[in-house]
Amino acid sequence: MDTNRSIRLLTYLMFFIFAMTTDAVGVIIPVIIKTFDLSLTQASAFHYGTMIAIAVSGIGLGFLSDRFGRKAIIILGLGLFAACCFAFVIGSSFTHFLVLVTLSGLAIGIFKTAAIGLMGDVSRSNVEHTRTMNMAEGFFAVGAIIGPAIVSYLLNQEVSWIYLYVIAGGFALTLAVIAARTPYPPTTSTEQDKTSLSDTLAMLKDPYALGFSLAIALYVVAEAAIYVWMPTYLLDYDGSVPMLATYALSIFFVCRALGRFVGAYILHRFAWQTVLMLFSGAVALCYVGAMIFGVNAAAVLLPISGLFMSVLYPTINSKGISCFRPAQHGAIAGVILFFTAVAAALGPMVMGILGDMFGQVFYGFVFTAVCAVTLFALSFVNWWLDPTQSRLAEGQANL
Repeated sequence: MDTNRSIRLLTYLMFFIFAMTTDAVGVIIPVIIKTFDLSLTQASAFHYGTMIAIAVSGIGLGFLSDRFGRKAIIILGLGLFAACCFAFVIGSSFTHFLVLVTLSGLAIGIFKTAAIGLMGDVSRSNVEHTRTMNMAEGFFAVGAIIGPAIVSYLLNQEVSWIYLYVIAGGFALTLAVIAARTPYPPTTSTEQDKTSLSDTLAMLKDPYALGFSLAIALYVVAEAAIYVWMPTYLLDYDGSVPMLATYALSIFFVCRALGRFVGAYILHRFAWQTVLMLFSGAVALCYVGAMIFGVNAAAVLLPISGLFMSVLYPTINSKGISCFRPAQHGAIAGVILFFTAVAAALGPMVMGILGDMFGQVFYGFVFTAVCAVTLFALSFVNWWLDPTQSRLAEGQANL
């Protein structure tokens, strides 16, 4: 196996292991509510704490891999993540667990931004970069299926859920050792090229960074609504196939995983602007249809939306990164990750507030539908005007 293929596989597995923990939270929260007698708001910190930590890490530490190299920062992030995971077995209080998931969020932000920057380093073109991102997110989607499945199995065997983190820690430590022994592509950046925190913050003024970050945020709100609030919304399902509502979330995760692997092929055959416009439009239609035709239709339309969502995040992410020089890839990845995590934390929170105000979680999904339609509108403008053409061409020349 050549070096670039080894690095890609290593990166894919990094996405896999952190998805195992972050997307298993929905299965863990009911357990900790019962164990520690928590309110919904208190227990939700298990999700929001991780996301906020990832956001802070992305914006504040994303530049580290540009300055100190991808390899060193990946090993640092994986090592910190493994240490946090192993530490779950030495405590038993909710505060202890909350501190650890928050610290693990910082670790995820460190190694994920470095891994994203690395994918740009080993890609020979913008198209290849986008396909690589889709494959990485495909592995993430698989991890999002396996993590909750492991927790469910552990609970059925009357084994504590904390061993999910022990398993993830073992994987992370193994990957850190492999990363240490894997040769990475040499960097040609000079001292002047190396970014700092001030350079990262300066990107917040760049219209391309803000445009792609806004698109990412709108997408994440639409996606997070499914895995956080869809099970609650479907409690009112009274259709003829009750099992459809029961397994709706699993169907969504499977559709998202399949779609991401197929997405790498689709983007090889069609222009990314067209794919982004059509697939975001399909997501918007799923949401609007679910709102118009009610909860029974939502049990079909919302899980199926995972097929169309699958391509959106990695495509938006990779194109946003490709608008910048390779020496800035870690920093811009951190900016986009910041907006990703903030949206993942605040989107479900806004939905919950709207649901409490109006008495039904349906109104939270109306808010999400508006976000999905807005994302389609931005994608349509991008397809029609192609404002990134010159910037992407400039980025291509620097690869």
